[in-house]
Amino acid sequence: MEQRRLNGLAKIAPAVLVALGLVTLTGCVSRPSPDVLKPVHLQARVDEAEVSVLTATNRTADTVRGGFGSAWADNLTYEQYAFSVPPDRKGVTIAYPTSTLDPERQFAVIDRKQLAKGAFVEEALRSVQPDGTLGIFVHGYNYSYQEALYRTAQIAADAKMPGAPILFSWPSAAAVAGYVADRDAALASRSALDSLVTSLSASGKVKRIVLFGHSMGGFLVMETVRQLKLQHRDDVVGKLAVILAAPDIDVDVFRSQLKDIGRMPIPISLLVSKDDRALVASSFIAGERPRVGRLDINDPVIEEAAVKERLRVIDITSIQASDGLGHDRYASLAKFGAQLASFETGRRSTAGDVGAYVFDAAGAAVASPFRLAGRVVGAQ
Repeated sequence: MEQRRLNGLAKIAPAVLVALGLVTLTGCVSRPSPDVLKPVHLQARVDEAEVSVLTATNRTADTVRGGFGSAWADNLTYEQYAFSVPPDRKGVTIAYPTSTLDPERQFAVIDRKQLAKGAFVEEALRSVQPDGTLGIFVHGYNYSYQEALYRTAQIAADAKMPGAPILFSWPSAAAVAGYVADRDAALASRSALDSLVTSLSASGKVKRIVLFGHSMGGFLVMETVRQLKLQHRDDVVGKLAVILAAPDIDVDVFRSQLKDIGRMPIPISLLVSKDDRALVASSFIAGERPRVGRLDINDPVIEEAAVKERLRVIDITSIQASDGLGHDRYASLAKFGAQLASFETGRRSTAGDVGAYVFDAAGAAVASPFRLAGRVVGAQ
């Protein structure tokens, strides 16, 4: 029987990996090369819009092609980018620049510079919102540096929130067959993300840091928060607002992480959907163990656990996905950035805001069927 199971796994595994790989490949004929990082000169347009992105990465620089690869570096490299935002963009699918650039349709880098750590922190502090909030995005499995960067720019453009978001890019292999390698790379990046968060939280100007992790990036975020907690860095942990979008985390591993972290001042938020097929594939690779990103909020056991652990579990199934797998809904949430941020960072929260919710297509988090509370976010 065991041999039959192994034979079945051997037949199905390639298809599973392809499904996971489609998360970043869907919507583009080929993956962008580091050439898309080269600044281009554009003639000024009346409707021109720009966004700025700060980056910190522990990838090794590719000195030949001008980007960053999948090798692990000992130190962080800091950069700042300015993007031209296309007015005619469809959904969350990113149109990368080509040799015949169409600024009406394609994103493009118009400025790029490397920063020393001190200069990076100064630029980050200039991006702190009036209420003291700063945001860090941590990408997931199978992302190249340039893919993660452009995704961050798209989110920043759609969210229309002030300041420059920060991308933390860990050394993903950016390969369909690199799932296990990416898991190792994520674990090896805990201290690098720890260093970034700690350096930014040191300023009294920073009151809270929204630490947003997608998929395997959510696993890295939780491991980093756990590490900070075990280091007794409550001064840092106390400023964190953790949001995990489609987290690729084993349910029992997550329970163990929560045990070590304890209750956080700002409850951890989970953005989940039952029909996330990428996480179905991830679960299969992990021996059919359930993933946190597919929790069913209609299950009263989940509701009870969310309240007990002081979590916000928010079902985002109603939000449109573009990858065909239901795994990139977080990118579509950007247009609801102001509503979501006010909820997640505690500006409208109370101790009773933990539990299970449904984030609807109108931009509101509505209590699950097992709660009597009304709307907590969004249009009134």
